[in-house]
Amino acid sequence: MISGNIELSVVQWSVTNYKMVDVIVVSSSSDYLRQIVIMEGGEQVYESYERESITSPNSILISTPPGNLSCKRIFFLKWMPDENENILRQSIADFIWNVIQNVLAYKFDSIAFPPIGCAHHNISTSIIIQTLINQLIYQIKNRNLSLTVKFVILPDQKEIYQEFYQHLLECEQDIEPATNDDKVPSTWESAAGNTFRFIVPFKLDEYKTIADEFYRAMKGKIKKIIQIERIQNERWYFQYLAHKKDFFKRLNKNTEKRLYHGCPNNAIDSIIDDCFNRSFAGLHGTSYGIGVYFSSDATYSHQFAKPNSNGERSMFIARVLIGKTTLGNSSMKTRPPGFDTTTDGNHIFVTYHDAQAYAEYLITYK
Repeated sequence: MISGNIELSVVQWSVTNYKMVDVIVVSSSSDYLRQIVIMEGGEQVYESYERESITSPNSILISTPPGNLSCKRIFFLKWMPDENENILRQSIADFIWNVIQNVLAYKFDSIAFPPIGCAHHNISTSIIIQTLINQLIYQIKNRNLSLTVKFVILPDQKEIYQEFYQHLLECEQDIEPATNDDKVPSTWESAAGNTFRFIVPFKLDEYKTIADEFYRAMKGKIKKIIQIERIQNERWYFQYLAHKKDFFKRLNKNTEKRLYHGCPNNAIDSIIDDCFNRSFAGLHGTSYGIGVYFSSDATYSHQFAKPNSNGERSMFIARVLIGKTTLGNSSMKTRPPGFDTTTDGNHIFVTYHDAQAYAEYLITYK
């Protein structure tokens, strides 16, 4: 998620596969992770850490050289979670403050955060993740900093990865400055003519984040992703942003969700050119209203992604404005008064305005 001077992302890397960042932050809440980082960093990290531990036993932060790891420094910070929710939140705020202070002192621009305190029993993982992200956003915005932050989750921590991913989506409204309402995303490429589809290179974090989440969401129902395309349709994007701004003003909260929409191949170009046109509503069912259907369950949307002659299927990841939603039924031809969408009460959401959703990515898979 990129906005203004802030770039936040969640990635699944092993400690030995850290991509280049300025600093890796390790907390004392995970002795296991601390030992792995020291071991993989090698003798330089081990000797520096041991020396500082002896000479400054009460220091909150130990800063070591990177050793064998792809960074400029490693910050080891003292921090342990507390079962008291108020104390826990304040301790995370203090932890982030200390990290930012030292990042500024070293004039660093990028940080890698392994999860802190997420493996402790009787401690709310959701509170830790929510507070960690919120405090980072608060510090970066208040200090007007330009920082790239990667939350690095180990490959076997799938539930923690999902919680980080979802909260980053929920926080997107909070970190988007109003001045960005008239700009396209910074990930967009320059385009000539009426080109709307751009293949996302698999080496980019943008690709990895989308692909990892899609594989997880599909629960083993796919063999491989063929390609991921970014949709850059300025006309529909700015119409969507106008609706988003209106929704936020009216509801005083961000109700945007990223949802899935499966479709046959012959519908792809129409959606990319004209967005989710309601004139096609009802082709695949009207159980919860005669509108455009989206789902947070990729396996459900998979049913409507009919394979082509090569066995390839297509599914959109869409940004959808949920607004106020209510249970739908097959008699609803438009949204009920006072509501913006209808739902099954679980994972399905039905929209009734063409600019209420924006097709952001198209995934082709088998």
